[in-house]
Amino acid sequence: MSLRVEGLTKRFGRKTAVNDLSFAVESGELVGFIGPNGAGKTTSLQCIAGFLRPDAGHISIDGVVVEKERGRQIALIAETPDVYPLLTLWEHLAFVARGARLGAGWEARADELLARFGLADERDTLGQAASKGMRQKALIAATLLARTRVVLLDEPMIGLDPQGQRELRVLVRDLCADGIAVVMSTHQIDAAQSMCDRVVILNHGTAIASGTFDELHASNPGGESLEAIYFDLTTS
Repeated sequence: MSLRVEGLTKRFGRKTAVNDLSFAVESGELVGFIGPNGAGKTTSLQCIAGFLRPDAGHISIDGVVVEKERGRQIALIAETPDVYPLLTLWEHLAFVARGARLGAGWEARADELLARFGLADERDTLGQAASKGMRQKALIAATLLARTRVVLLDEPMIGLDPQGQRELRVLVRDLCADGIAVVMSTHQIDAAQSMCDRVVILNHGTAIASGTFDELHASNPGGESLEAIYFDLTTS
């Protein structure tokens, strides 16, 4: 399975938020988006997920352009993961199961996912009482329950304590191990270097570099770390 974004462009009036963005993510791969505020990371993810309509370009999965019902294939977990305040965490999974028309046996898988993410004892917690980490876990569990093929994570580390960040790293790698293609935007460059298979560096809506750390280092030999390469490219 592969996700391909080709020529993605999004404008807001005279401002071009994303300019001719192209990249690909393979099954089980984690690609990181890094860039300054206003670089176009969130706008790109929202276009890919179908929340914003691009002005140009297209998104395809396995060579088939994705148009309608994108939510059945691509899930976006926003910086502030939104849940229904008066539904329990279990009820969120039940809601997804019904919406995705899952067949018999989804309850057992839902129980397994809640246990896997340490939420078994929190299944009856209301969304309004759940911490950010719990909300993220519940949404990731719901994504796996629905068997979404692509997961987009927008600044998932923000607001998490060190323990929560550590747990999230494991959860993201679990997604990849399940064969899901993951795109994660982050301001934490060290996390991008340690977690991501490849990164895309965005600046002013344009991808100014992409590749593995070794590939980026080969193109920027003066950068001994992703952080050094990032600042060299975005401040020059």
